[in-house]
Amino acid sequence: MDKQSIHRLSTQQPDFDTRLEALLDWESVSSAEVQRSVDAIIADVRRRGDAAVMDLTRQFDRLDVQDMSALTLSAERLEQAWHGLPEAQRQALAVAGDRIRAYHERQKPESWSYEEADGTMLGQKVTPLDRAGVYVPGGKAAYPSSVLMNVIPAHVAGVKDIVMVVPTPDGVLNELVLAAAHVAGVARVFTVGGAQAVAALAFGTETIPKVDKIVGPGNIFVATAKRAVFGQVGIDMIAGPSEILVVSDGGTDPDWLAMDLFSQAEHDEDAQAILISWDAQHLEAVAQSIERLLPTLERADIIRESLSRRGALLQVDDEAQALALVNRIAPEHLELSVAEPQRLAEQVRHAGAIFMGRYTAEALGDYCAGPNHVLPTSGTARFSSPLGVYDFQKRSSLIQCSPQGASTLGKTASVLARGESLTAHARSAENRIDSDRD
Repeated sequence: MDKQSIHRLSTQQPDFDTRLEALLDWESVSSAEVQRSVDAIIADVRRRGDAAVMDLTRQFDRLDVQDMSALTLSAERLEQAWHGLPEAQRQALAVAGDRIRAYHERQKPESWSYEEADGTMLGQKVTPLDRAGVYVPGGKAAYPSSVLMNVIPAHVAGVKDIVMVVPTPDGVLNELVLAAAHVAGVARVFTVGGAQAVAALAFGTETIPKVDKIVGPGNIFVATAKRAVFGQVGIDMIAGPSEILVVSDGGTDPDWLAMDLFSQAEHDEDAQAILISWDAQHLEAVAQSIERLLPTLERADIIRESLSRRGALLQVDDEAQALALVNRIAPEHLELSVAEPQRLAEQVRHAGAIFMGRYTAEALGDYCAGPNHVLPTSGTARFSSPLGVYDFQKRSSLIQCSPQGASTLGKTASVLARGESLTAHARSAENRIDSDRD
């Protein structure tokens, strides 16, 4: 590719801030047309249940469906897919699954309580959701890694019922995805996709059960539907295109960094790949590696378009300026390809996942390192976190007052309630005040 087709920015440019903002700008809000289509689909599924799901599957996935059994895969079918895989794929899924499970086991929060001097007990009870729904993309985008990353934390959290949906356009099943569902512990899968799958999970049909939370990536129709049903059910996030931001001090092989940028750019044309360095010669070497290596890749056309739209080689004055930009961009994936990555990581406030050192390729996190690859995008790492065990659990406050505690707290509550003109609140608290203790 022409190396000039990737944006070249420098903090020395007078219009740097404007150019950077234009590069980072991403509007994930659906068009009015998409919103209308999704609203109609959700209303139809709410009204007609299974019949609507089957009609929409015939329409969008080109399947001649006569009953819901044709859209249901049993645990036995998932196990069959597992046994049908080559040994190398079975081993890779098993290793990835074990690592993801081991990492998320360490996230499990515990219930706790403490007792005050007067015998009042306060605490927090952690309980899992009853049922979670996992959306897995189908068709051209088939990601067994997403199955592991979305299902395993739910299992670790203690969710008893996990329902997976995956579209199968033209009836094509991805055996690796089904095998991943077996490894992750999914008991049932519905081969339904799009907004109709989200609506079915959110409101339930005669066959597909209503869930408490929906997680997993999808296209613009899926994202729009998730936003529409939020409140009826929980959702993980509304994800934008994949992103990688690499900070290099000039000591990493330029070919390695070019391929790291490609690894996210190949997702789709809207993905973003940015490299920051204070070494101008190093940036030029990476540009040359991009030009030389890109033609060797199967998804070269997608990568080329992604880099020309939203990719950048960004020259800064020094390390401090690089870190300031990291926290401004708040990337989904951050590679610190530097000599002292832990020192720099301590200064990073906003990033979905931080990959430290020259040997830690972001791609390892996508598949098998252990931490979750479902991460906040489009700058939302400023206030959001990776998907984890905590996303499949709820926390309930525990309060048990002793007679003395109720009397003491009642006096404070009474004053505050009457200050808010909520007399019933005040009198409810006052009923427990022991005047003999005064």
